[in-house]
Amino acid sequence: MFNKNEIDTITVPILPLKRVVPFPGVLLPITAYNENSIKMIDEALARDKTLGLFTIKDLGKEETFDNLYPVGTIGGILKLLRFPDNSVRLICQGKERIRIIEQVQNEGHLIARVEILQEVSEKNQKQEALVRTLMEQFKKVSAMASYLPEDIQIAALNTNEPGQLADIIGFNLNLPIHEKYYLLKELDVNRRLEQLNMLLNKELNILELTDKIQKRAVSRLQKTQREYLLREQMKVIQEELGDQDEQSKEASLIREKIENAGMSDEAREAAEKEVDRLSKMNPAAAEYTVSRTYLDWLTSLPWSISTEDNLDLKRAQLILDEDHYDLEKIKERIIEYLAVQKLKKDTKGPILCFVGPPGVGKTSLGKSIARTMDRKFHRISLGGMKDEAEIRGHRRTYVGALPGRIIQGLKKVNSRNPVFMLDEIDKIGQDFRGDPASALLEVLDPEQNHTFADHYLDVNFDLSRVMFIATANYVDPIPRVLLDRMEVIQLPGYTDLEKLQIASNFLIPRVLEAHGLEPFNCTFTDEAIKTIINSYTRESGVRTLERQLATCCRKIARKIAESDQLSGEYTITPKDLSAYLGPPRIFRENATEELQPGVALGLAWTETGGDVLFIEATKMPGTKQLVLTGHLGEVMKESAETALSYIRSKASDFHIEDDFNKTDIHIHVPAGAIPKDGPSAGITIATALVSLLTNKPLKKGLAMTGEITLRGEVMPIGGLKAKALAAHRAGIHTVIIPRENEKDLEEIPEEILSTVKFIFVQKIDEILKIALNHSKKG
Repeated sequence: MFNKNEIDTITVPILPLKRVVPFPGVLLPITAYNENSIKMIDEALARDKTLGLFTIKDLGKEETFDNLYPVGTIGGILKLLRFPDNSVRLICQGKERIRIIEQVQNEGHLIARVEILQEVSEKNQKQEALVRTLMEQFKKVSAMASYLPEDIQIAALNTNEPGQLADIIGFNLNLPIHEKYYLLKELDVNRRLEQLNMLLNKELNILELTDKIQKRAVSRLQKTQREYLLREQMKVIQEELGDQDEQSKEASLIREKIENAGMSDEAREAAEKEVDRLSKMNPAAAEYTVSRTYLDWLTSLPWSISTEDNLDLKRAQLILDEDHYDLEKIKERIIEYLAVQKLKKDTKGPILCFVGPPGVGKTSLGKSIARTMDRKFHRISLGGMKDEAEIRGHRRTYVGALPGRIIQGLKKVNSRNPVFMLDEIDKIGQDFRGDPASALLEVLDPEQNHTFADHYLDVNFDLSRVMFIATANYVDPIPRVLLDRMEVIQLPGYTDLEKLQIASNFLIPRVLEAHGLEPFNCTFTDEAIKTIINSYTRESGVRTLERQLATCCRKIARKIAESDQLSGEYTITPKDLSAYLGPPRIFRENATEELQPGVALGLAWTETGGDVLFIEATKMPGTKQLVLTGHLGEVMKESAETALSYIRSKASDFHIEDDFNKTDIHIHVPAGAIPKDGPSAGITIATALVSLLTNKPLKKGLAMTGEITLRGEVMPIGGLKAKALAAHRAGIHTVIIPRENEKDLEEIPEEILSTVKFIFVQKIDEILKIALNHSKKG
């Protein structure tokens, strides 16, 4: 609101100031607590960032026009900060002197029409003499007055305009309000300089007398006694006069917060040192805001605030079972931790890492653990993080510096012992700004994290009470030294039967509630759920399954809303799914049909869990070339080369008659858009090549997984449970695996073991005897 009615008048919102006289050309730090004032400031920001700044006459009376000095200053808002106590701190710069000539609004916040005042400056020898005298006096005062920072003297020396020089010095001098106001309203620059010279002379006499008194006091009192006595005297004098300024109040408030924060000795010492430094600063200085923000962070952290753990083991088991189906290994680990903590209260928090494909419940499991223990929960995503400062924070020398995400999270939950989830830890990056994974080494080490040092705080914070839980889709990208600090728990995925139970007991009730439906409104048959699992989803988890169930519920909610019959009942069967979800989207290749020579079934682990791979090989006249297609990774390409080299070395043993020097071989893995890698397809590629070159097909319903060496040995692989789930889904009845993986069958569900036969081998020769159909030729 800055409307020009005439050439020399404007209409502006009025901001009353307490104990501050605004001068043109100076920076004014202003703190607003009043609701009306804050509203008016927000409106000014939305318009032209301009306010009329006027000093209040009597602090005991209301903020009305009658209680304001009539001359003030036009102020432009340069910077604004909002604090947790709902107060607003802004920096304004004075522009021109103004006088109120008409009241426009006297309710809520004040608005007035004001005239812009022009100062009178007559440049002559008298004015030059006044300026020289003023500067000499001001230099003497600056040397003795501790409240005048060095940059004020520099600003005065660099000022060429006598009127502006008088304004800068008058604003910064420790003068009564009425004397400062006299300087403000005086438009004649020479008279203003004369008055300021008198005031400077008076201030210099006071400072010299004060200096003598202080020197006498120092000789009689010890340092600690002197500081205590002077502070107490200052408090009493200020209370009696009602003259405690805003800066002193702010420092007192911060000291009170430090007393109540329960800080460590190191943090308390740093905070007290900083608040002493703050109390001596000019609020207009840039460093003031930096120091104030730092103290806000120190005093608002949960140094001694923690939640009390609920150690009822039976209740914990009930909550974990209520939130998640199966996952017995993880539930057992959590119950064990609670049991140990029940016996030993100062147990350090475990550092767990849940590894598994998307949608198996890693993140939601962290929330359940927090609910089980009655702890606060906080999650940060590490995916794509490349800056070490995201973990450790920025040093305060940088503009806009903040603590790292760990400290920010603790402040947000206001507890020193939350469940802290580090999501997607396998997707951390690194660049020229540092390596976040290396910064996490200290966070995730129980022997070090009790003295975690954030760069911004620059004091130690105890993280040993925090329960850290990391999640990842893969183990391989996680640095070894970081992985060594965590207890890895695998979540390989769910069988179709487990998905059916999860959908019935967890997902369907949740999506019904989310869509405003009652259980009788929408019912899914078991066959319908199985059809959704097999024909509309391709995952190890249940995230896509939940989305498909939600799609069905949305369509039913629309039918009920359109019919206005809230008691409508709908039962979804397999034949209804095409109407709700469209045609089936997942078409799986038939893994149980007759195979041609050169085709073998392998088992792989992908981002979505286990999968069945059809590995195809063909030959043609050529020049001994090996062609590999299907978006294969380097490791898988090397496995193919290893398999071919082994077969060439054993060609006579396998009764292969082809001349390899005149034959090109092409190996292809379908679904070329999907990247594939890893050594576990080695024996499958070797078997497909032998099948091609001997013209013998493989037995139907048989798949295999394992790494091959140049000696024909079968090496162990990982992810067996996920691969077994994939074989079970595809209807495969026989799976060949390395003998060293026999111990991993403990993790395979009984549902799979009862329908899939696992055969253990050590050599490729054993596989060929089992897999090749010797009674058939292609």
